[in-house]
Amino acid sequence: MKKIHQILFEHCRGVMQNSYSPYSKIKVGATVITKEGVIFAGCNVENSSYGATICAERVALTKAISEGFRDFIAIGVLSNRFDYIPPCGICRQFIEELSPDIDVYLFNSKGDYKKYNIKKLLPYEFRIGE
Repeated sequence: MKKIHQILFEHCRGVMQNSYSPYSKIKVGATVITKEGVIFAGCNVENSSYGATICAERVALTKAISEGFRDFIAIGVLSNRFDYIPPCGICRQFIEELSPDIDVYLFNSKGDYKKYNIKKLLPYEFRIGE
């Protein structure tokens, strides 16, 4: 049986190849696993109007949400240019709001990883009205 980090890495590596990144040339793949064991993967999609760019982490999570899943156990992130690329600030907020106790796996190209709880990456999340 494969371990969670192996599953995440394989899916991240596969979906990363679908990245649309003609401006930065940075391909990113992200994979989220639900508590039910369902896997959703996404890649970054850039736009010449850079504010319209969407990160791989948000693609994977919005795919899961749109299919009715709300409980996540882990998310993995892999890039073609950087070892252990962390989610950007927007993605950290997005991840934490949807899954405040999720584990985040950051991969290098060989499949080595660093594991963090989202609270370590975003210790002070933003909340409206709290």
